[in-house]
Order: sequence, then structure tokens, then C-alpha cells
Amino acid sequence: MNHSYFCPCPRGMEAALAEELNEIAQGYSPTLKVHTQVPGGVHCSGTMADAMRVNLHSRIASRVLMRVAHASYLNENDVYDLALAQPWEDWFEVDHTIRIDVTAIKSPLKSLEFTTLKIKDAVCDRFRDLCGKRPSVNTRTPDMRVFAFIDARTVTLYLDTSGEALFKRGWRLDTGDAPLRENLAAGLLRVSGWKPGEVLFDPMCGSGTILAEAAQMLAGIPPGARRAFAFEKFNPFSADEWRQVKGSVKPRPLPAEPTIFGSDISGDMVAMARANLQRAGIPFEVPLKQIEAQEVKPPSEAPGFIVTNPPYGERIGVRGDSTMPEDDMAIAFFSAFGTTLKQRFAGWKVFLFTADLGLPRLLRLKEARKTPFFNGAIECRLFRFDMVAGFNRREEAKPKS
Repeated sequence: MNHSYFCPCPRGMEAALAEELNEIAQGYSPTLKVHTQVPGGVHCSGTMADAMRVNLHSRIASRVLMRVAHASYLNENDVYDLALAQPWEDWFEVDHTIRIDVTAIKSPLKSLEFTTLKIKDAVCDRFRDLCGKRPSVNTRTPDMRVFAFIDARTVTLYLDTSGEALFKRGWRLDTGDAPLRENLAAGLLRVSGWKPGEVLFDPMCGSGTILAEAAQMLAGIPPGARRAFAFEKFNPFSADEWRQVKGSVKPRPLPAEPTIFGSDISGDMVAMARANLQRAGIPFEVPLKQIEAQEVKPPSEAPGFIVTNPPYGERIGVRGDSTMPEDDMAIAFFSAFGTTLKQRFAGWKVFLFTADLGLPRLLRLKEARKTPFFNGAIECRLFRFDMVAGFNRREEAKPKS
């Protein structure tokens, strides 16, 4: 049986997610169909096994939501009636804990809290009428999550097949100060154009999120290989089908030489990145160094990709000079880093993901492209810089004879 699904993702990543879902369909399933992109996600359809596949393989989706019902409404009572009419008992038991989340755009309903309560009451009333007891609410670690999306005229109810958000891969030990979500890191890698096997260097790797995503991609390890999902608690769950989905994963042959490299100013961060890579099941060595970003040299003969999420503010001062005011330190740091890129990284493609929209000016570089993305509620940019070989510029600057 086919179902409609909605896969939310970080804003700005919709096209990258649609591309990824099409690759999952091509590689693993003729029944998975990718439909429209909308702000904040992608609609698709397929079997229950397809939902398992997307949960297992998608690096960019935040969740896989299965559509249960869709109708027009005038008030909260209409929303309650729609939720009451759904056969929730076909999907889960009264003993499962539940959580309700409501998102609304241009809805005339006065209170989202009240609407959330009405949906919760409807689900609980349905079970009470059927079996004389109600499911308990657990907002922190529910077995089942029901999502409602409400616009000006219609309401759509979804049952979440994922459970914990998909960016929680199950390997992260610790995040350090300013974690980049795993699905955002994976999306940045895809948008940069980096492909497994090409050289990748993160000179400000922090706890190693970008490196771990890239290394799993290189090894062919699915992002969901080390975690559990809500669909495993569904009534119609088939353990055999899930085993088959996991068993069809195709590992990739590994390159003989390292192609993924990282460094960070902080020894603690390097140690944390190393531990995270190990927990992510990476079967090869990712060379990591403790060194300041403005001191780095290319880790390979061939030019490759730098993809990094530079620290902001306080993180620049990690083991830096605490006598300098923060802004001066940032200016000095990025100015030196820009010089390093120009002098040492000719031919490289450099991608910096930051909330600081004035970063190119600090680096004294002109971006080739800037793409807006959101890291949660924070508006960010992925800046691309193409490092031209330095001598070409000097040659061009000479007067023509």
C-alpha cells in the first residue's frame, strides 16, 4: 500500500533533499516517487518500506512524516473531528506514549496551544472509546509523534515514522560549543559539489560533524545505520522487511590514500572529532591535526574542497590572545586566514558556512557565489571562493609590452 510522505529539511536545502531522494529511489526502490518541493521540505510517496529507506539513507531530511488525513476546516472543532475520525489504533497501541506538534501558516485559529490540545484530546478520546483507557502524553521521548500542519483553509495530519529527528545519527559524543546539525553539514557538502573520493579538508573541524558526514558518505554507511526509528513500534511493522532494507545497503570501495582531512586550533576538539569518527563507524583513518587555521597547508598534492563552519566570536579566542578585544581578534584571524588561502590553496574550491554576512570583507576575498540557508532560526550563508593561482594575477597585473 502506498502512502504520501512529507520530509521536512533545513530551509534552503529543499532542492538538495529532492536530489537526494531521487538518488535513493534510483538506487533502492522503483516505488519511491518524489513530488513537489515546498519551503521547508519535499513531498514524496511510496510504500512503508520506502519510508524505512528514506529514514535509513537520507542525510538531509529532518523527519519522514506519513500523511494520515487532509481536510478543510473553519474552527478548532473541525480539527478535533478530523483527528477523532482517524484509525490511530491501526498504527499504534494505547500503551504507547504520544506527543502532538502543530505548525501553522496564515491560520485564523487564535491559539496553537489550544489546537494542539484539541488534537491530543481527539486521539485520546478515540482510544478511550475503543478500549476504555487513554494513551499518556510524553513530550520528551514519546513513542509516537503526531504532526499537524495548518494553513489558511486546510489541516493535514501526519504520523511521524522517524521518532527522534533524523539529524540525531546516534554517534555524536559531544558537540563542543557551537554544533552544526548533521543534516545541515550533509546538505552543505552536497551543495558544494564535493563527491566521495575527491579531496576534502575542514581546517576548523570542531567536533568533526562535516568530516563524519563526508567519511560515512565515502564508506557507504547510511546515516541511520546506528539508531532506532518510530516505525519499528508501529502495529503493522515487519522486522523481516526492515532487515531486507538494511541488508540491501551497498558499501563502497575505499580509496587507498586518505582523501578527507581535518584540523582545529583546540586539542580537545581534535580528540572529540576523533572519538566521534570512531563512533560513526568510519573504517579508515581520517588524518587530524591540532593547528591554527591560519597556519594550515594543503593536505594533498591535488587541489580539492575546503568546507568549513568557521567559529564566531568567543570560539575564535579558544587558546587565542585573551588580551585582544573580540572584534580585533576576529579581524586579525580572518585576515590571516584569507592570506593563507590566497598563498597556499591555489586551485582549491573554498566553502565557508557562517552567520557573519560580512565574512568576505574580513577575508579580503570576493565570493564566487553565496547561498542563503537557515541554521535553525539563524540566517546563514554558504560563501564559495574559487582560489585562483597567485602568479596568474601577478602576470595579469604587469603592463602589456
